Amino acid sequence: MATAPLSLAPSKRLRRRRRVERTLAVLAVLAAVLAVSVLVLVTFAVLRRGAAAFSWDFFTKSQAVFGQSGGGIAPAIVGTIVLVFWATVLALPLGVLVAIYVSEFARPRSARLIRIMLDILNGVPAIVIGIFVFGLLVVGNGQSGYYGSFALAIMMIPMISRATTEVLALVPRSLREASLGLGISRWRTVVQIVLPAAVGGIITGTILAVARIAGETAPLLFTSSIAANQVNWDASQPLNSLTLTIFTYSESPSAQDQQQAWAAALLLMLFVLIASVTARSLFAWRQRRSGASVG
Repeated sequence: MATAPLSLAPSKRLRRRRRVERTLAVLAVLAAVLAVSVLVLVTFAVLRRGAAAFSWDFFTKSQAVFGQSGGGIAPAIVGTIVLVFWATVLALPLGVLVAIYVSEFARPRSARLIRIMLDILNGVPAIVIGIFVFGLLVVGNGQSGYYGSFALAIMMIPMISRATTEVLALVPRSLREASLGLGISRWRTVVQIVLPAAVGGIITGTILAVARIAGETAPLLFTSSIAANQVNWDASQPLNSLTLTIFTYSESPSAQDQQQAWAAALLLMLFVLIASVTARSLFAWRQRRSGASVG
């Protein structure tokens, strides 16, 4: 009985699958190019309009009095530093402790519930958090930098917790078992074994959270927006910030204020860029170090 000759030509189904694969690859490349193009356009527009306002006075002086030229955004820079600092002080220990409980001590059902709640909190609009802090603390007490930091900390906690939880899950279980097998208590194992192994990822998540909240405006409008036009390091008083400065100056009829708004936006973008690059570098360094230790 004669058999049909074996054909090496691709079948119709294989040709269709190849066409679909090429189409999806082209679409993926186009999407990536589109995303990068938008980023380049935004960066170029902000750089072109804001770079000219960069000067020594811009970084060291307060806003010029109406009708005068010059001035800067020193109060906004200092206020942003203070607000972000106290927000980090509040959010970092709470976020890490929540992650430790979820990863090391909570039962599976409780851990899933807490993760869901953290995801929901992470998705709450910033303006809702601002209104919540306004009704809780500002009404009857007045605005304060601490209240602004508290609102920003609420936004940071789920980001730090989720990042820390993912990093703790990457720590080998054998390290925990070896420590417990030597008779070391559970909490000492977490503090002395697990956390040092995950510190690089925790720092990375914290830096990314800081970069995120540094660009928030809505919570500060309700908690720390009525600030004096002077450099102030006292968080018990309302503090200015870069985002509030951009919001205010962008609506000013003065061309100089509008240019300084673009410059403040450029400064904020540079901060986010530096924070992101630092986080990536720390994460890569930690991975190399962990690989070298294992090797």
